[in-house]
Amino acid sequence: MPISLSALAFPNIDPVAINLGPVPIHWYGIGYVVSILLGWWVSKRLVSQPSLWRNDTPPLKGEDLDDFLMWAALGIVLGGRLGYILFYDLPIYLADPSQIVAVWRGGMSFHGGLLGVVLAIIVFTRKRNIPLFGLIDTMAAVAPIGIGIVRIANFINQELWGKPTDVPWAVIFPAAGPEPRHPSQLYEAALEGLVLFLVLWVLIHVFRKLKSPGFIGGAFITGYGISRIIVEFYRVPDAQLGYQVGTDWITRGMILSLPMVLIGVIAMIWASRVSRRA
Repeated sequence: MPISLSALAFPNIDPVAINLGPVPIHWYGIGYVVSILLGWWVSKRLVSQPSLWRNDTPPLKGEDLDDFLMWAALGIVLGGRLGYILFYDLPIYLADPSQIVAVWRGGMSFHGGLLGVVLAIIVFTRKRNIPLFGLIDTMAAVAPIGIGIVRIANFINQELWGKPTDVPWAVIFPAAGPEPRHPSQLYEAALEGLVLFLVLWVLIHVFRKLKSPGFIGGAFITGYGISRIIVEFYRVPDAQLGYQVGTDWITRGMILSLPMVLIGVIAMIWASRVSRRA
């Protein structure tokens, strides 16, 4: 494919935001920290508005979210890293286990992070006697904020780039060669981050779906799964995996996202029926 004259040069942002002596602080890590803190702040605002919740009673308090902050961080980081190792690149890490802790180089799986947070929620709610779906819906409502921020960090890291293209907004990533490519990281930031956050905001504030426990959680994983599948058509699959099941278009990300869509739809239907019977 010839290089488009309108292709955009990569802005060449240094992945290292600042060096604290011998310790480099990467934008990728900052993205996770900012995501967790911003999600915590927005979630506290949600539980401070009783009118949004069933029977005008939030299922948890702001203090519960303060205590869950560390649980969420551990679930995201440990689950995301373990998920990437198991789902995407196990042979490499078995050959060199020292690479397991090198999270500043990327290598996090959303699906693994999701499972890690869900496990943290299950344990935390049982310990605190908090309604399970109350915390699930709260976390789901703010999750797109973090996803959008981290996808921008992926763009800065020059990873997860898209397929070659001649669209006017194509970007030339130096790490990917001279061909202009879809900035698929920014597509994901837009769809899985901004658009999904706005959809959930409308469901919460206009349609009052927090009053149907489990609905927002289902809407989140459905929306994420659909968004991820769409972007996978424009994104280059991980080199060590390639395309799956003997095709030239099915990716590991699609395979992991399809069950999310199905589970999310079932969760929304179930939540709506239970809410009508209550």
